[in-house]
Amino acid sequence: MENVVRLLSTLALKGAVCSLAGRYQADGGARIDADFAPTLGLLDRLRSGESADVVILTQEALGDLAAQGTVAAETCVDLARSFVGIAVKAGAVHPDIATDAALRATLLGARSVAYSRIGASGIFFAQLIERMGIAPEINARATITPSGFTAERLLTGEADLAIQQISELKQVGGVEIVGPVPRGLQSPAVFSAGRLAASKKVVQSNALLQHLASPEVAPVLRESGLEP
Repeated sequence: MENVVRLLSTLALKGAVCSLAGRYQADGGARIDADFAPTLGLLDRLRSGESADVVILTQEALGDLAAQGTVAAETCVDLARSFVGIAVKAGAVHPDIATDAALRATLLGARSVAYSRIGASGIFFAQLIERMGIAPEINARATITPSGFTAERLLTGEADLAIQQISELKQVGGVEIVGPVPRGLQSPAVFSAGRLAASKKVVQSNALLQHLASPEVAPVLRESGLEP
């Protein structure tokens, strides 16, 4: 049986997984065959019968799959916390987002804000601007991306602010991260991993999960913009 583990992962972990995959295989681990998409997109694919060995999703989504028996509950591990941040095109002025009032003014002053339709960060941002009472103004000129990296819209000139998990913003070259949305306005997303109950690669999958949750992976997670 070929030593390959099929991994479906939320976009937020793409940087970390791509960074560690080669070294993991060189050290005797399985080759990681990874595919990345927003959590809701991955859940749709799993519901429609797509097979995999290991999944990395939001903690809530993984917990639901474990409760349904789709994921082996005893294998679930929390990997990292992630905060939503804001990026601008490299060289652009970094706007003030340090306080609630400054963030509100910055968002209202932007020509267009790019955010994701189905990612955890996009759902958070849609709720945030609703709470701030500025959703109609922002959405009237927002660049809402179906999936993928919102910061790419900065490079095309479609938007001058991009909202996403900081680890996802860091995946796009030619942009600069201004910082996180004020911590008081957000709860960090927690990303967790587990083995699908139907996986035939039990030993390899469990070894990968153990590795992902190990102290040696923590610096890779930090480098990618996550908090182990």
